[in-house]
Amino acid sequence: MSVETLVTQLKNGLDAPICLTWELTYACNLQCVHCLSSSGQRDPRELTTAEAKQVLDELRDLQVFYINIGGGEPMVRRDFFELLEYSIANGIGVKFSTNGAFIDAEKARRLAEMDYLDIQISLDGIDALTNDAVRGPGSYEMARRAMDNLAAANFGPFKISVVVTRHNVDQLDEFKALADSYGAQLRITRLRPSGRGADSWHDLHPTNAQQRQIYNWLMAHGDNVLTGDSFFHLNALGDPLPGLNMCGAGRVVCLIDPIGDVYACPFVIHDEFKAGSVRDEGGFSHVWKQSPLFLELREPQSAGACSSCGSYDACQGGCMAAKFFTGLPLDGPDPECVTGHGEQALQDVNAALNPKPAMDHSKPVSVSLSASRKLSVVS
Repeated sequence: MSVETLVTQLKNGLDAPICLTWELTYACNLQCVHCLSSSGQRDPRELTTAEAKQVLDELRDLQVFYINIGGGEPMVRRDFFELLEYSIANGIGVKFSTNGAFIDAEKARRLAEMDYLDIQISLDGIDALTNDAVRGPGSYEMARRAMDNLAAANFGPFKISVVVTRHNVDQLDEFKALADSYGAQLRITRLRPSGRGADSWHDLHPTNAQQRQIYNWLMAHGDNVLTGDSFFHLNALGDPLPGLNMCGAGRVVCLIDPIGDVYACPFVIHDEFKAGSVRDEGGFSHVWKQSPLFLELREPQSAGACSSCGSYDACQGGCMAAKFFTGLPLDGPDPECVTGHGEQALQDVNAALNPKPAMDHSKPVSVSLSASRKLSVVS
């Protein structure tokens, strides 16, 4: 089967998501300026342990192979290991993203003993100066300490996950070298204007020239670097990047948030893209299979303003989340369109009227991380 045929089939939706992201909590010890879920404080409506296990039972019955767990910081939940072990025992592999705060030597050994588990340590700069400007003071050392602990525990090839900004584009070679030094794998993702990222996107997103730099770098290293299909908007520059290169929102991917709401895409936490709740009658299965929003997204989509562009088949019009939160129509050009159409379209947008993320769990005061070694798990 050709990639084109597979993509066509996937656009029609599947009986279960290939990639399900589950934000376990909005609680987080950090307050990153680009956090897609505006995490910081725990939501009191968070799913209980029993409710979370019920969702995992549904995912098992749907034959979901693995889930992406995130937050907030997922290890903040007191039942984190209980849910991790329950998922794996039910044949659902887990990949979880963490800032590394709670991966001490003992927890690293415990994680290393588990099967079907992958860990992504978030790092947004090859040095503390670059990283901590985005993720907060002390976060670089915290992430590196977690990597050292995983390596010492012989965890295996964990992932180093980088959100590419205009300040770290020039560090891609160094990120790759760092990953290689740990026997880890580098994963780079696109910065989206979601959550707190809606306020920082204009200052952080790569320039047009840097977009080309990212494309050229991925063409040279893409076979050994994961992207999660973040950069399919760059395909307009030439040969396609590795991967499916399509928007899978509501078709093959979705998000469950900490209170059980289900969204079409992890990067569009907004009522307009909320498909239902796992607490509704029929649970997650009903939302995935019967949600009017998901069924609509699985219908053929219009090329809209991009229909006259010869690159549409390559870039598919770009990222829905990037368009939505920058005020561009969903059938318009991506704001980072490499041909410049998005930049032109942004000139006609009144930023004050742009959609805002559904919820903001940011902490009301700045957070000091100087005592990161003393961080404790909270409920």
